[in-house]
Amino acid sequence: MNLLSKHTDSIYALLRIVSGVLFTFHGTQKIFGLLASHETAFGSQMWFGGLIELVCGLCLILGFQTRIAAFLSSGTMAIAYIQFHWAFRFDENFFPIINHGDAAILYCFLFLFIASKGACKWCLDKTESVDTTS
Repeated sequence: MNLLSKHTDSIYALLRIVSGVLFTFHGTQKIFGLLASHETAFGSQMWFGGLIELVCGLCLILGFQTRIAAFLSSGTMAIAYIQFHWAFRFDENFFPIINHGDAAILYCFLFLFIASKGACKWCLDKTESVDTTS
């Protein structure tokens, strides 16, 4: 069942790149208004979140300062979930499937994982590598 084990680094790099692309789309939507149903006010907390999504998403795609970008992205998604999706409500909106925060939670932990592993292959961070000893 180890058919994919020899491709682990490539699959991880694809995970990093694709998640960066998707994260960049969220930032592009907030900063430039592309495919957005509403405009984000310049300088608002949502706008700064979009700026983080755009810049860190690009860093993840390129594998540039990957650990820092992923850690910042993880924290941003934790704040997005707690403040905007959950909003400390203990009614039916407590559940991520109801408050539509499931993507924010998934991004949060995905980026935390990427922050712990680093860039791997296909990246500009040649000094960082995945710890293959464990």
